[in-house]
Amino acid sequence: MLWLQVLVNGLAIGGLYACIAAGFSLVWGVLNVINILHGSMIVLGGYLAFFAHQQWGINPFLFAPVAGLVLFVFGYALQRLAINPVMSRPFLITLLLTFGLNLFLDNAMIALFSADFRKVILDPPLGVFELGGIILPVDRVYATLTGLVIVGALWIWLRSTQLGRAIIAVRMDRDAAALLGINVSGTYAIAFGLGAFMAGSAGALLSAIFPISPLASAGYLGKAFAICVLGGLGSIPGVVLGGFALGVIESYGALFLGPEHAVTVAFMLLIVLLMVRPSGLLGRRGFA
Repeated sequence: MLWLQVLVNGLAIGGLYACIAAGFSLVWGVLNVINILHGSMIVLGGYLAFFAHQQWGINPFLFAPVAGLVLFVFGYALQRLAINPVMSRPFLITLLLTFGLNLFLDNAMIALFSADFRKVILDPPLGVFELGGIILPVDRVYATLTGLVIVGALWIWLRSTQLGRAIIAVRMDRDAAALLGINVSGTYAIAFGLGAFMAGSAGALLSAIFPISPLASAGYLGKAFAICVLGGLGSIPGVVLGGFALGVIESYGALFLGPEHAVTVAFMLLIVLLMVRPSGLLGRRGFA
């Protein structure tokens, strides 16, 4: 029964992990930019949900799309004003730029909100599901289901809308997309904004599950990177699979080696996967 409980715990957080990584994978796949800001954007979305709950009593699960929209505007403007001018420069330039912007955003949040960890406390608490001896917190179930709905909506939007197909076309061949009349710069900005939207939504969901602080941003960035490598860059089903895989790996790692080594086990397996299958489990060209 213990093994089944650990498996369920891992799956319960997997959908939320997928929401964390989907935006990171989108930006990396379309813009070829490793967005070091992604973890800080997740934390910022968590703060938005925290203060919305404190001031107006808004449930963070309902607030997640609103936090995403705020981060979309922020990400779109940031890409247009700061990142787009260096898109044609070497890869290291964009990496250093997002690293510097991440330092600025992290320190701004510390100055505004302090480094203390905060968490949304739902009143009344949602309780737990209990089935056959398996216990599962209801808030984790809601967070995972909401995260999967948001990721699924992104997948459907990319496959079924003209703008979504334009993003995929730019991902596959930027020059050919430009010859077809697609505004590549505008598409980059929208893709970056969508990545920020996913980060903000994930942060709002996380605020009800884990304490939030600017100090946690690096951890979320690491999880997003690991999930993209596990599932494969360029595949939303791969991101979902990678999210569930990371959740299960961390759960069993915590069982056998202790919670402090759970992330270590996940990254060791990540290194092995990079050696055996560097494209990930479901990696492919295009983002769909």
